[in-house]
Amino acid sequence: MTEGNGEACKMKVKPDRAGLNVFGPFLSAILTILFVLSSFTARTCLATEKDGAIWINIEKNPIDGAPKGWILKQWKGLANFSVEDAPWGKAIRLKSHSTSSALYRDVTIDIKQHPYLNWRWKAVKLPENGDVRKKSTDDQAVQLYIVFPRFPPAFNNRVIGYIWDTNAPAGSMVTSTKTSTTRYVVVRTGGSGLGHWFNERRNVYDDYKTLFKEDPPPVGSVSVMIDSDDTKSSAESLISDIYFSKGMTSAK
Repeated sequence: MTEGNGEACKMKVKPDRAGLNVFGPFLSAILTILFVLSSFTARTCLATEKDGAIWINIEKNPIDGAPKGWILKQWKGLANFSVEDAPWGKAIRLKSHSTSSALYRDVTIDIKQHPYLNWRWKAVKLPENGDVRKKSTDDQAVQLYIVFPRFPPAFNNRVIGYIWDTNAPAGSMVTSTKTSTTRYVVVRTGGSGLGHWFNERRNVYDDYKTLFKEDPPPVGSVSVMIDSDDTKSSAESLISDIYFSKGMTSAK
């Protein structure tokens, strides 16, 4: 097993697009290209390979609740993430009270070589009346996003979100009502499985081709998210054991 652990891998600062605009279009383009190249180089230090699979590590961070090596994004309100022990390792606990927040981890993965995404998750509380099909109720207790960078990233990134929704039927494939380049796959729905861990597996390569009608570029980052801001309710979940594999056989 190999993993880069340099200080440069732990934190990254995203450029402010509004700030770049003051330099004019030419310099803004140069700075954007340099940022993308530096981010691409840094991603390689976050990949961990074990038994032919690429693992998205979850480690406790003594500084705050975000896992070590992950980047916190607070969309609305204060984020509530923590790392705790699970029977097989570490898990991220996500909580939301009318808030929206996410954790990102950069990693470069050739999805043609490792097409299967595997993970475990448990929903504890679902947002009241959440439904990904409606903009006014687009809240979920747990979301796992795979981001495929495309230049320029502000407009062309492709994103697949695997979600546990409150009302949308399991198996649904939905285009986001907020961002047209984000597509959702409803893996589970409703409260019948609340409080129980489930093992999940998806062929991301096949899902990408189905959703976007094109060959996928390399994966650029993975994100976990929780939100209940649209429904103004509460949600809670846990997620663990996120990894990409070459085949359907579990790496454990």
